[in-house]
Amino acid sequence: MKLTADRIIDAGMAVFAQAGYHGLSMRRVAEQLDAHAGSLYYHVPNKAALLQLMADRVARQAYDAGSAALAALPGRADWQKSVEAQAVTLRQSIRQHPGGAVMFADSPKVLSTGALSLMERLLQTLSDAGVPDKQAGIAADTLFSHITGFVQQEQGESTAPALSTEDITELHERFPRTVAAAAAHDQNEKFVRSVQLLCAGIRTLIEPTTHP
Repeated sequence: MKLTADRIIDAGMAVFAQAGYHGLSMRRVAEQLDAHAGSLYYHVPNKAALLQLMADRVARQAYDAGSAALAALPGRADWQKSVEAQAVTLRQSIRQHPGGAVMFADSPKVLSTGALSLMERLLQTLSDAGVPDKQAGIAADTLFSHITGFVQQEQGESTAPALSTEDITELHERFPRTVAAAAAHDQNEKFVRSVQLLCAGIRTLIEPTTHP
């Protein structure tokens, strides 16, 4: 099959999912494609360029999904619903790729235009809501950091030991509030509520004279 940039990105993402950032190399990507490493460089010049393309794919998928979600919102939806729609679709998009959270976290560093587009849109949403420019950047970065961290926890392999009935009973007795809080919501509901909580904090930055 003919080599293309898209096929190389597919292979790169597969290697990244298996081996992570440090295990990703053009040689391993070539092996994944059953090709010579030298033949990849015509389409993708180096590992840094491949990482940029991989991060950009994840971010662009998230951007397109967010665009669809925003278009589906009722006309009178407020800015918080807009932020929620962008956050939910971003989480869904990066969850589709093993290691996607790490890739997205690094996407601004590799100057992914898709990631920059996501940030630009979120900043515009916050600006339209009346969040001062000097605070909007921190607010947007905090939201993205939360989303990335949330998905990293979801994608991480569990190393928790198997617990006996006695162990579980003891945990309930020693940490009743923590256990109850952990069991209160499923992951989707927990995520949405966490974004709403962040929005509640961001709302305090909006000056009444700016946004009645």
